Amino acid sequence: MSGSIHPTALINPAAQIGANVRIGPYSVIGAKVTIGDNVHIHSHVVIDGNTSIGAGCEIFPFAALGCAPQHTRYAGEDSTLEIGDNNIIREHVTMHPGTAIDAMKTIVGNNGIFMAATHVAHDCVVGDNVIFANNATLGGHAKIGSNVMMGGFASVQQFCRVGDHSMIGSQTAVDKDVIPFAIAVGNRALLTGINVIGLGRRGFEQSDIDDIRSAYRMLFKGSGLFADRLKAAKAAYGDHQQITKIFDFIENASRNGICHAGKP
Repeated sequence: MSGSIHPTALINPAAQIGANVRIGPYSVIGAKVTIGDNVHIHSHVVIDGNTSIGAGCEIFPFAALGCAPQHTRYAGEDSTLEIGDNNIIREHVTMHPGTAIDAMKTIVGNNGIFMAATHVAHDCVVGDNVIFANNATLGGHAKIGSNVMMGGFASVQQFCRVGDHSMIGSQTAVDKDVIPFAIAVGNRALLTGINVIGLGRRGFEQSDIDDIRSAYRMLFKGSGLFADRLKAAKAAYGDHQQITKIFDFIENASRNGICHAGKP
C-alpha cells in the first residue's frame, strides 16, 4: 500500500489497494474491494462488496459503491460491481452490484462523470465517456451506451437501453429504448431529433450527420407502418457504417420497445 491514507480511514486488510492511492478521513473500504493505481478517495466514502475501482478515479464524499442492491430478490450472492478508469464520482453517488436474476455484475466504463446523487442500479451496463447530471437515475438492468449525456433528474426504467451518442433531457422518464445519436425529452420520453451538436463535438463528418438526420426522418417522421419505413431506410442506408448501428439497435429492442418521435 502506498500513497496518502488518513489514519481514521477503515481499510480491511484483505482489500487490494494500488499504488499512489489517496484515501481521506473516515472512509471505509471492504475486504473484497480492489482499488487501482492513482485513485483519490475523499472523506466519508464507503466502498464495499465485490467491487473494483479502475485507475485514476476520483470519488467524492458520501458516495456509496458496492453496497447491497435495492432488490427484494437479492439473497446475498457474491455479485460484482466493476468500475473502469478515470471516472469522476461526485457526492452521494450510489452504484450497486449485480444480482442472480441477471449476469451477476454491474459494469461502468471509463472516463465517466457522475454528478451528485446519481444512481447506477444492479445489473446495469454503462459505456465510456458518459455524463450523468445531478440525480440522474438508472433502474435495474438498464444498458447505457458510450458518449451518452443524461440530464438532471432523468431516469431510465428497468431493462431499457439508451444508444451511443444520445442525449436524455432533464427530468425525462425513459420507458422505451432510445436509439443511438438521438435526443429524447419528456415526462414519457419522445424523440425530438438527432444530437447534432454532440456529434459535431465528437468529430463526426458533416456528411455523416446529414445522413443520420435523413435516416431519422425516414424512420420516425414518415407515414405508414414503422416496419415499412424501417425496410425503406435499410434499402437507402444499409451500407452506412453509422446508420446500421441504428438498425441493429432497433432489431435488438428490449421488451420495452423503441422510443418514437412526438407529434410535430
